[in-house]
Amino acid sequence: MSDIRVEHASRSSRIGTAIVAVAVVALAAAPWWADRASLRLLSEIYAYVALASLWNLLAGYAGLVSVGQQAYVGLGAYVLFALAMLLGMHPLAAIPLAALAAAIVAIPVAALMFRLRGHYFAIGTWVVAEVFRLIASQVAALGGGSGTSLPIPVVLSIAASRQMREFTIYWIALAQAVVILAAIVWLLRSRYGLALTAIRDSEVGARSNGVDVARIKYAVYVAVAFGTAMVGALIFLQKIRISPDTAFSVNDWTAFVIFITVIGGIGRIEGPIIGTVVFFLLRQTLADLGAIYLLILGVVAIAVMLKAPKGIWGLIADHYGWQVFPLQRRLVVGKR
Repeated sequence: MSDIRVEHASRSSRIGTAIVAVAVVALAAAPWWADRASLRLLSEIYAYVALASLWNLLAGYAGLVSVGQQAYVGLGAYVLFALAMLLGMHPLAAIPLAALAAAIVAIPVAALMFRLRGHYFAIGTWVVAEVFRLIASQVAALGGGSGTSLPIPVVLSIAASRQMREFTIYWIALAQAVVILAAIVWLLRSRYGLALTAIRDSEVGARSNGVDVARIKYAVYVAVAFGTAMVGALIFLQKIRISPDTAFSVNDWTAFVIFITVIGGIGRIEGPIIGTVVFFLLRQTLADLGAIYLLILGVVAIAVMLKAPKGIWGLIADHYGWQVFPLQRRLVVGKR
């Protein structure tokens, strides 16, 4: 008698998952084999992997192309500073609360933004981010337009020694990236993932098959705001200092994130990881060139979009059939 079952994994994905697991263990041990500069660089890489993965979920699956995600990076950071400095909360405990506050704010923002369509939606998200920046610049208790730094007692409350503070923030940054990636994989493998895939392929077709497109997009927008704010809060906890221009920087938290996702492969979980690696290789190699560095990034983005419209990972996956995080369901027939 035949046994028919549904599987996600393939041989290549099992190998890829094993490699990822080994890499996570090795990276978790980085405080014992990497220097301070390397730990800070790795923490920044994890933050961009997380931010790009969240933007990929928003744009690559839900079809919500936002150019204002810096709104939630800055909001999460400012809420953390406010909770730690004004209410005396432990800064690590303030991270999830900052994310929750951003998700609550995202509920009415989404209701407003979803009245817009296409490029109007994208422009609207940027306008909202600018409004947040202007509001932050008026908060005198947090330094107004010039910003502020965390007081020494707040910084010391993270850990007694500087080394332990750096290790703690590093491990949290790694955990954030791993949890966000795992949550996205779980979501996309669920029935909601099927709905998102249907929306990505054809919104009209998804709606005609009974998918509540508006509700799912709304939920994804709020969930991405939560994750983005959580990452933003940790970024500026590590920086110790915040200002409206840095917290709500469209270049740092949206333009680079879009670049990473597009060159890596939008609509694929592996894309943001590959894109982040390429981005940091270019940045570490070419950053000393100043404005020319940004021009080179633009040329690279155009070249990838022309030669590999599905991104670098899309090109690799189509050619070799590799998948690290498989989402497709396969019918497997075997004997009992």
